Amino acid sequence: MIKKYVMTPGPTPIPEDVLLEHARPLMHHRSPEFSKIFIEVTEKLKKLLKTENDVFILTSSGTGAMEASVVNFFSKGDLVLVVSAGNFGERFKKMAARFELELISLDYEWGDAASPGDIKKVLDDNPSIKGVMIQLSETSTGALNDMKTIGSIVKDYPAILVVDAISGLGASDLRTDEWNLDVVIGGSQKALSAPTGVSFISISDKAWKLCENSNIPKFYFDLKAAKSYFQKTPPQTPWTPGISIIVAMNKALEILLEEGLEKVFERHRILALATQKAAEKLGLEPLVKDKNKRGFSVTSIVVPEGISAKDITKIMREKYGVTIAGGQGKLAGKIIRIGHLGYFGMFDVIISISALEMALKELGFEFEVGSGITEAQRTFVENNYLDY
Repeated sequence: MIKKYVMTPGPTPIPEDVLLEHARPLMHHRSPEFSKIFIEVTEKLKKLLKTENDVFILTSSGTGAMEASVVNFFSKGDLVLVVSAGNFGERFKKMAARFELELISLDYEWGDAASPGDIKKVLDDNPSIKGVMIQLSETSTGALNDMKTIGSIVKDYPAILVVDAISGLGASDLRTDEWNLDVVIGGSQKALSAPTGVSFISISDKAWKLCENSNIPKFYFDLKAAKSYFQKTPPQTPWTPGISIIVAMNKALEILLEEGLEKVFERHRILALATQKAAEKLGLEPLVKDKNKRGFSVTSIVVPEGISAKDITKIMREKYGVTIAGGQGKLAGKIIRIGHLGYFGMFDVIISISALEMALKELGFEFEVGSGITEAQRTFVENNYLDY
């Protein structure tokens, strides 16, 4: 028997206490019992997002919330700016085109992060832009965008700032209100360490004003309907929600908030640093060259010449029970991605690096066996990981 480990940037491992909540007997979604939990989850999400804005829970993957952010705040023909530095920036572009928005695309190399100055220039040159769409952390590369600076820029324009924070939220700090983020999207299966299938979205007053004039058809993802039902007594969802997932999310958020958000962010920082330093010690090259632009959710590693990314992931998964991710889009076959967000600790990273070392050795890559593991351990010790 091979013990299995999921070391991807989502879905992520789930704590036992959360799994037990997920297994509770089903309750009705209009019952007082569920209403209490629904209110608790919403309030906890506001604490995580650091916002007083409206927050609504959707039964979908994060992509559903991305779609909701497009169809609720814009009208056909509206001009939007999509900042793309990876596969999920490209997803925003595809959605904008599908719903007949006019698109300006600000593209960067995959592995780079956006320049706030570039965004300001595009907004200055195009005053009719209604929205700016961007990722907090680009899951396909591991790069982190400077949302604080970008928010301080966009707030002075008519455009709203739409932030896909699905993989970054909970791993890196995000301050929705303080940073002037109008629409923020998250998902259950990333740093929250809850089951897959629920997303959520926060909405500023500035964004609600655009929502009033949106003419793109919507039904399941109609946020006006979500707001109307949340204003009932007690608050409800317009459609049957993912009851068991939301119950599990309540426990997952409780665990996260009890740990303390600042400690959570520091834990993720050290996990990411240990993974990155271990990879470099093995002679591997991180995709994100600038250390200041690396996020804390996932480490993307360039596959050495002559070695197949598919072979690395297959050997790690089938022989050693460790599942990591390959590249997406135009990075398919060129990188591997090791996740370290959510219910992760230092030994999860050490196991990942150990399996990676053994797979690389089997594929003929030359390095000092154990050097990556040792470097990860050294990083944990030097950064006082056990304090977090």
